[in-house]
Amino acid sequence: MKQANLKFSLPEYETRLQKTRAAMEAKGIDVLIVSDPSNMNWLTGYDGWSFYVHQCVVVPPTGEPIWYGRGQDANGAKFTAYLKHENIIGYPDHYVQSTERHPMDYLSAKLSERGLDKLRIGVEMDNYWFSAAAFASLVKHLPNARFVDATALVNWQRAVKSETEIKYMRNAARIVEKMHERIFDTIEVGMRKCDLVAEIYDAGTRGVDGIGGDYPAIVPLLPSGVEASAPHLTWDDRPMKSGEGTFFEIAGCYHRYHVPLSRTVFLGKPTQAFLDAEKATLEGMEAGLEKARPGNTCEDIANAFFAVLKKYGIVKDNRTGYGIGVSYPPDWGERTMSLRPGDRSELKPGMTFHFMTGLWLEDMGFETTESILITQTGVECLADVPRKLLVKD
Repeated sequence: MKQANLKFSLPEYETRLQKTRAAMEAKGIDVLIVSDPSNMNWLTGYDGWSFYVHQCVVVPPTGEPIWYGRGQDANGAKFTAYLKHENIIGYPDHYVQSTERHPMDYLSAKLSERGLDKLRIGVEMDNYWFSAAAFASLVKHLPNARFVDATALVNWQRAVKSETEIKYMRNAARIVEKMHERIFDTIEVGMRKCDLVAEIYDAGTRGVDGIGGDYPAIVPLLPSGVEASAPHLTWDDRPMKSGEGTFFEIAGCYHRYHVPLSRTVFLGKPTQAFLDAEKATLEGMEAGLEKARPGNTCEDIANAFFAVLKKYGIVKDNRTGYGIGVSYPPDWGERTMSLRPGDRSELKPGMTFHFMTGLWLEDMGFETTESILITQTGVECLADVPRKLLVKD
């Protein structure tokens, strides 16, 4: 077997493991079972489209983490994770989507073999990849263990990015710039929306300046006209129309690190409603960016933005941003901090957010957003795309 193709140095993985174990100790956890593929990747380097079946990384009290997953994916772990091969455990395929047995039955036996069956075990109770059946299996087959909710424990350790992580995100930013450039260059009245999405995927995958793109955790979102009042619609094969605005919520992705960025394109002469939304959003974004500095809090950014919207009589009843970094489908957020009133999380250098200033109003939608990096003295917008309503006649 060839050596793993690692995206980070071994000392960086060791630092991540130390941070995770410190958080485990603070929460009274001896063994951690991590099912979130983003956390699996961050801890070990593992990268594969295998999260549709049960898998995890186990962090024991000492030594290397243990990768656990479908047997046929074990070689993928050997190719991408830094772990010794004895710490890569694959389960037999008759456990896959079986009504008679569960993959966590097999994991319980392996934990027992390693003497980890009578400890305090943390599990990510609230995420997309850890099911009720998985938890029930662990409880049944590890009767002497005590289970602790460890939801987002690892996610929080990922909040402050390393220099290499920031480098990867800057690469993702170059890619998303190219994606928006392609959108504006190719969009036209009569073009099928599915053909435009093909251009987006082409630009995002080909990348820029020798930097190839990865698949993003969310597909392109690009509703038009009144349908843009709904934030999460995708696409169909209908033609683009004159007199409609379309927002494009997309992300560049490099080595699983995401930089989302939204812009709105209007075909034809913009309505006053779009011009008003642009004015309020851009002024509010400037107010929010002014508060995006170390020592302030997440809610400081949100409160500054919402105060401007209020001045213009606009109500945004959802958060206006969230942490970003490494991620897998179905979400490119880190599921920790939110830019909203009440979130007093302190902003620290190295934190990265999608400042999601999108407005979804009664009969239209407008998105102009920025992905930001908290620096030592303030804030950096990672991507450089004109921050305005983009108009194409």
